[in-house]
Amino acid sequence: MTSEPLLSEIEEQAELPVEDHSARNRLVIGLLLVSAFVVILNETIMGVAIPHLMADLNIPASSAQWLTSAFMLTMAVVIPVTGFLLQRLNTRPVFILAMSLFSAGTLVSALAPGFPMLVVGRIVQASGTAIMMPLLMTTIMNLVPPHSRGKTMGNISIVISVAPAIGPTISGLILSSLDWRWLFLLVLPIALAALALGASKIENVTVPSKAPLDVISVVLSAIGFGSFVFGVSELGAPETGTTPLDPRVMLAAGAAIIAIFVWRQIHLQKHERALLDLRTLQTKTFTIAAGMMAILMMSMFGVFILLPIYLLSVLGQTTLTTGLLLLPGGLIMGLCAPFVGRLFDRYGPARLVIPGAILFSGVMWSLTFISTTTPVWVVLAIHIVLSIGLALMFTPLFTVSLGSLPPKLYSHGSAIIGTTQQVAGAAGTTLYVAIMTWRAGVLTQGEADAATATVGGMQSAFFIGALISLAAVVASFYVRRPPGQPEGQPMGH
Repeated sequence: MTSEPLLSEIEEQAELPVEDHSARNRLVIGLLLVSAFVVILNETIMGVAIPHLMADLNIPASSAQWLTSAFMLTMAVVIPVTGFLLQRLNTRPVFILAMSLFSAGTLVSALAPGFPMLVVGRIVQASGTAIMMPLLMTTIMNLVPPHSRGKTMGNISIVISVAPAIGPTISGLILSSLDWRWLFLLVLPIALAALALGASKIENVTVPSKAPLDVISVVLSAIGFGSFVFGVSELGAPETGTTPLDPRVMLAAGAAIIAIFVWRQIHLQKHERALLDLRTLQTKTFTIAAGMMAILMMSMFGVFILLPIYLLSVLGQTTLTTGLLLLPGGLIMGLCAPFVGRLFDRYGPARLVIPGAILFSGVMWSLTFISTTTPVWVVLAIHIVLSIGLALMFTPLFTVSLGSLPPKLYSHGSAIIGTTQQVAGAAGTTLYVAIMTWRAGVLTQGEADAATATVGGMQSAFFIGALISLAAVVASFYVRRPPGQPEGQPMGH
């Protein structure tokens, strides 16, 4: 007897119009993309500025590179906490927190009286950036249906790969006629405008839930990742006696603390209390894709910090020319990203990731042959091909990694990808600079001139990068579309 009223009620509900959230979702995603582009841009904007800062602040290269490394390291430390924030808080307050931190850090950097305060400003900037990226990825995974994620992830690729790629160009254009402080003064009003617009327009699109914050895990991640990257950075630094800490001890201690951090997460996730739920790594597709992205970030940031030094110090190019030479690659990467996303939706990852990895590795090997007489157009061509190879990989890797996880692990997956990327980027930057500095020092003692010694150091750094790139080529053959989305046909069909 109760079945007829129940059936009638279901029919009445079926006739009710379903609220269309598509316009709201597009607005939220659009605002997040624009804001994320602004904050990520600052990750590499210091590359071309390093020679200026070394002269202006009277600091060595190994100290100056910390303006980039500290930024990425801070992101690696803060990003794990964002999994907690995204679960406990709604979209709008998380956005406001991220952009407020970034704006405050930009202001501190612009007004910094010296190097220590400039590093502090970069760290505060990075704290906001660290929150923004997982917010963007998790929001998109919750709002965009699987059959069109490739196209939307293409837009994320523009933010994550193109913004860092054109950072040196924008930096070069600014520094060609203005002081380094304008790198921050010009960004500040844009950041404040994004904050004001987002605070007034962004709506809450997620449902908060209770999530515990394990303070011990936060402390372990901060000390572990900090010690590890510091150790990598100081190994091979030419100065002696600049720090009482032995980099080898710091490196070993960092690795040990990270191991304890991992053990604690495995224990806590049994009770749904992990800061980073490592059950995401039980998904083979996610693990392979995240590992490949770590390799790409390590090499990309290493190349992005060495190429400007090469163009400026070895080939004698001006700051403006250096910035312009690195612009085409960044623009091409941006133009490719949406197109690659549509190809992924139709054909899956294999036809994109495999050729992309081969191009990427080929470029890394070609960089081992640079010299003091390499034509500028060759460097331009190398950078463009590198950008195309990265563009072919980033969108598919982002999409298959998170798409292979259940929705409840999206925030943890975003946090893990962000953490591994930033640790890899920081390690790549410091490793490339350390190898270059060490090898250049050896060659200088052998009475080589400064340019020859610098090139020899870069060749050694790029050789290590080329060896690492081979792992990306092997891994590319194991990247698969997530289950339920068959390879070789349009998604959603």
